[in-house]
Amino acid sequence: MGYIDLFAGAGGLSEGFKREGFEPIAHIEKDHYACQTIKTRLAYHYLNENDRLDEYKEYLLGNTSQKDFYDLIPDQILDTVINEEISEESLENLFESVDEQLDGEELDLIVGGPPCQAYSLASAHIEDKNEDLIYLYELYGEFLRRYEPRMFVFENVPGLYTADDGKYFEGLKECFEDAGYQLDDEKLDSSNFNVPQKRKRVIIVGWHEELDLGYPDFEEVRVDTTINKLFKDLPSLKPGESINVGKYSKDASDYVNKHIRNGIDLFTHHIARPHNDRDLNIYEMAIEAWTENEVRLKNSDIPEEMRTQKNTSSFLDRFKVVDGDGLSHTMIAHIAKDGHYYIHPDINQLRSLSVREAARIQSFPDDYYFEGPRTSVFTQIGNAVPPLLAQSIAKGINKELNGIN
Repeated sequence: MGYIDLFAGAGGLSEGFKREGFEPIAHIEKDHYACQTIKTRLAYHYLNENDRLDEYKEYLLGNTSQKDFYDLIPDQILDTVINEEISEESLENLFESVDEQLDGEELDLIVGGPPCQAYSLASAHIEDKNEDLIYLYELYGEFLRRYEPRMFVFENVPGLYTADDGKYFEGLKECFEDAGYQLDDEKLDSSNFNVPQKRKRVIIVGWHEELDLGYPDFEEVRVDTTINKLFKDLPSLKPGESINVGKYSKDASDYVNKHIRNGIDLFTHHIARPHNDRDLNIYEMAIEAWTENEVRLKNSDIPEEMRTQKNTSSFLDRFKVVDGDGLSHTMIAHIAKDGHYYIHPDINQLRSLSVREAARIQSFPDDYYFEGPRTSVFTQIGNAVPPLLAQSIAKGINKELNGIN
């Protein structure tokens, strides 16, 4: 079954559908580095399916250039990645590109979720919103009208329900219904779908009004790990240290062996950002408060001479330790800015999370290679749909489309 991934990001949602046997017709994404990440992942799947993973490992090890690596992959696979912003001005060009990929075939599915900043809880109180972001669902609706897929999946943040007192959510539903679809929605927590993170997302599913389909029954799998178990096989790092490519030297938990290591004996992107002494002192206070008393450090608790912001009445939890004995709080793209909201629980490492640790929290396997500089990679990870959540969604959609009870 073929699908289009709109606002594809680094391909987390697509990864779940690819694992369940769906075939991508097109990935549309405006960010150059994210598009390269998708291409590299498509290359992985192609080489894996053809028993050529050694060639993928050579690329990860830096023994093959990106150009030579992509030359190993058929053009029709990499050409599914369309590096262009979805806008009113670009629609016709995008339709032409997708039409060429479809080559007259009917489309089964459209998936994707526009950038969520416009609907986040914080943005819900900002009067000067980016109208272009807010109404991106209307462009999603244009793809529904053009291609009339049997079903669609639209993912976004819970703030979608409440932004401007629900105005935009009602507009979204009306838009999709006018395009010829019945739809329903649920708020899912990723931790109920094997992801080591408390991350709630709205999943809207629509089906063509002429078809006898409905909202899938997504099978829940409660995650059985903790953050400390998730990280225990990765080497310790100090601030600013990095292991771009490393081989495992420690035993891993059952969860990591099953879902993260993924059969390849190396990992990438174990990169920790540097921190100044003031931040490290604050990190130490935050880790001690959490590990000893399960208390979150507030900005008002930080000595005045150490504070990085003067506000002591709101947004107090700027520094937050990831719960080593439990699950992570929601991973967002802000991790690309400073890391203060994602402090490693091990006081002996005294740093924010590495790129690979953040990817593991999002349930990306260690062989998932992200293209681009560190800041871009953190952004790609923070914005992504966790692949294990995506895979559960794909299973439900697959059963619905194939009439499997």
